[in-house]
Amino acid sequence: MFLRRSLWALSALGCLTCCTWLAAADWGRFRGPNGTGIAADTSLPVEFGEESGLAWKVPVDAGNSSPVVFGGRIYFQTANADGSERRLRCLALANGKELWVRQVSGKQAKVHPKSSLASGSAAVDAQRVVMLFWDGETLSVHAYSPDGDPLWTRPLGQFSSQHGAGHSPVLVENRVLVANDQDGVAEVVALDAKTGEVLWKTPRTANRANYSTPTLVERPGQPPELLVVSTAGTATYDLASGSETWKWNWKSNTKQLRTVASPLVTQGLVIFSGGNGPGDRQVAAVRLDGQGDVTETHLAWETHKLFPYVPSMLARGEHLYFVNDAGIAGCFLAKTGEQVWSHRLGEATVYASPLMAGGRIYAPAENGKVFVLNASPEYELLATNQLDDSIIASPATADGLLLIRGKTHLYAFGKYQPPAR
Repeated sequence: MFLRRSLWALSALGCLTCCTWLAAADWGRFRGPNGTGIAADTSLPVEFGEESGLAWKVPVDAGNSSPVVFGGRIYFQTANADGSERRLRCLALANGKELWVRQVSGKQAKVHPKSSLASGSAAVDAQRVVMLFWDGETLSVHAYSPDGDPLWTRPLGQFSSQHGAGHSPVLVENRVLVANDQDGVAEVVALDAKTGEVLWKTPRTANRANYSTPTLVERPGQPPELLVVSTAGTATYDLASGSETWKWNWKSNTKQLRTVASPLVTQGLVIFSGGNGPGDRQVAAVRLDGQGDVTETHLAWETHKLFPYVPSMLARGEHLYFVNDAGIAGCFLAKTGEQVWSHRLGEATVYASPLMAGGRIYAPAENGKVFVLNASPEYELLATNQLDDSIIASPATADGLLLIRGKTHLYAFGKYQPPAR
C-alpha cells in the first residue's frame, strides 16, 4: 500500500467508519489537514484588529484564493486588474516578505459577482506546491518546487460554468487529485505528483459545476479512499485505480443544488450541503459503511433548514458547528441532525469557511468582522473583531499565526512561533 498508515488514526470518540488526519502545524491545502478546518494550534488570539494583535499585513491583488502554509511559507493565487495574468505568490510566514512569484497568462472571463479569476487554493508538501489555474477558458495544473522552480504543467482542457472556476487540488503522497465537476462534464483526475502524467481519469455523473474540495476517508476494512460530493451525490474512489467503490445518489436534490462547501466526515457519516442563488438549501448525512450503490439504504438524515451553502462545517466530538451564509451560527448533533442551538451573529454575509483552533471557531464575514466562538454545546460568542477590509477567502493558521486574506490585504494575527524543522 503506497499510503503510510502512520498518517491515519481513529478519532478520539472511536468512530469506526471515518478517519482523522493527524494534527500538524502546517496548513498545506484548502481548509488545512485533510480539509477538516481544524488546527493543532491552541495559541491564536481571541481579540485582534488593525490596532492590536497584528503581526504584519501585506497588500494583495484580486482573488479569493485562500492561503495555504507549509514549511514557514505561504502560498496563494492572485489575478492582475486586466485579467491578463494569474500569479502564484510565495511569502515568508514570519514577516510577510515576498519570496517569489510566478505568472501564468490569462484573460478576462465571466465569473460570479462574489468570485474571481483566482479563486482556487494550492496544495503543498515538502517537495512541491501545486496550483490549478484557470486562464478564462481552460484549466491547467502547475507544479513548482518550494523555491519556485517550474517542475511540470498538465492541461486539463476546457472549463465551462456560469460562475467561473475555483477548484483546489489535493496532494496525497505521489498523487495530485482534482475533482473536475463543471457544467455538463464531471470527472476525478489523478496525476503523478513527480511528473504530472495522468494516472487515471474516472467519469462522474455530470450536472452543473461544483466547487467542493475532496477529502480522504478510511472506511471499515478499506484503505484510504478519495471522497467527492456534488449535485449528483457522494462517492468514494480507490486511490490506486480510480475505481468507484461506494456511492449515494442524491435523488431528493430535485432543484439540482450545487455543492461549494467541502464535505464533513464525522461519526461514521459524510455530511454535505448544496444550495443556489435564490436561497434554496439542502443537507444530507449519509452512512459511510457498505460497498457499491447504497442510495436506498444509507441516508441517516436530511434537512432544508439553516445549514450553510458556501461556508464549510466543522466537527468536534458528537457535534457539528457552522456559520451559515446569512451569519447565523449553529450547533447540531451530527448523528441525528437535531439542533442544539443557533444564534444570529449580526447583519453579516459569510462566504469564508471557518476554522477551529484550541476549541474556538474563527469565522470571518464579508464585511470584515471576524467572529470567535466557543465550539461548545452552550452558545458563547467570545469576540467580534473588525478589519478594514472585505473577506471572502477562508482563513488559515500555522506556527501561532492566524492568516486572513481580505480584498486588499493579507493579515497575520498572533505571535509567530517557528517550530524546529
